[in-house]
Amino acid sequence: MSLFMTIRIAFKALGRNKMRTVLTMLGMIIGVAAVITMVALGAGAQAQIADQIKGAGTNTITIFPGTVNMGGVQTGAGGNSRLVPADAELLRSVPLVAYVAEGIQSRQQMIYGNQNWSSTVVGTNIDFLQVKSWPMKSGAFFSDQDVRGAAKVVCLGTNVAEMLFGDQDPVGETIRIKNQPFRVIGVMAQKGSSSSGQNQDDQVFVPWTTLTKKIQRQDNLQYIITSTESADDVNEAKVAIEAAMRESHKLTAGAPDDFRAQTQEDMVAVRSETTQTMTTLLASVAAVSLMVGGIGIMNIMLVSVTERTREIGLRLAIGARSKDVLWQFLIEAVVISLFGGALGIGLGYGSAEFVRWYAAWPAVVPANAVALSVSFAGAVGIIFGFWPATKAAGLDPIEALRFE
Repeated sequence: MSLFMTIRIAFKALGRNKMRTVLTMLGMIIGVAAVITMVALGAGAQAQIADQIKGAGTNTITIFPGTVNMGGVQTGAGGNSRLVPADAELLRSVPLVAYVAEGIQSRQQMIYGNQNWSSTVVGTNIDFLQVKSWPMKSGAFFSDQDVRGAAKVVCLGTNVAEMLFGDQDPVGETIRIKNQPFRVIGVMAQKGSSSSGQNQDDQVFVPWTTLTKKIQRQDNLQYIITSTESADDVNEAKVAIEAAMRESHKLTAGAPDDFRAQTQEDMVAVRSETTQTMTTLLASVAAVSLMVGGIGIMNIMLVSVTERTREIGLRLAIGARSKDVLWQFLIEAVVISLFGGALGIGLGYGSAEFVRWYAAWPAVVPANAVALSVSFAGAVGIIFGFWPATKAAGLDPIEALRFE
């Protein structure tokens, strides 16, 4: 019997029990849809991280306080407070470093009239705009003279400006921070979330000297952000920064760093690795549905072999070969898997679009995820259909015809 005829017989057999065929496909449909949806959400998260890193600038290097050993006890990241303004001055002389911005933050309550809002006060300098590639929406950023004089001036993030002033232009108005008056000189353009997930628009910016002398009252910096002219210089600049910091902090050879220099690539690598791990885990869990669907196909095909024993015996008696029967049942299993996989792909795309619309979560369906799902669905059909097909092909014609 030709392969074409075997395929026709397989399709006719599936068509005689449409409801059972559809129900058998259901497990495969759900499994493929779950895998595609999970992979789409994970890929969307990774794309979002890449966009955030790109928006923050790929040529930045951030220096944080490191750990320190106190009596054999490690204080952990940030436990060492030896990050001071002199370090920022030192980094301005490091080759390839184009911009340097001191960084210190404090959570404070903002008050304007009868409105108030709790937000993060960021102390920095005039290089901050170049480091972050952050334009102004209105007004101007503070000047170098404001930094030297610890002036009480502030630039608002768009979210803070909206909460305190609504549709009113805040430039020129006065707000209170920790019961001290600050003149609003500018509003930052909308920036969105940072690579760490922080809402950058829910911040206000003041000269770092103002924050350390009049609000926070501390001498140490929490971080220093540096930037190179080109992203190609980042790795070389990072090495030069680390060497300069070690020499400035008088660290002996072999002594661990008491600071930590981190590039945007370091941050995206960590977050992408975490996201990839979660995506793989979720996809693996979803793939279990495919295995369950395959077991369902095997069970139904075994039932079908039992129900069609006399039919199989008749075919074998009139000249059909065992391999013809084997191919027929194997084709039925693969067809169920592939059709279920195709419907699952459509459902997966729909689910990903729904999540993107309803939860505003980025969802990207990679082409390799679709190809993998279809291939896996076909493989499941072959693997779980082989046993029923082998059982059908191995029936004795005489015994099969006697089967009641």
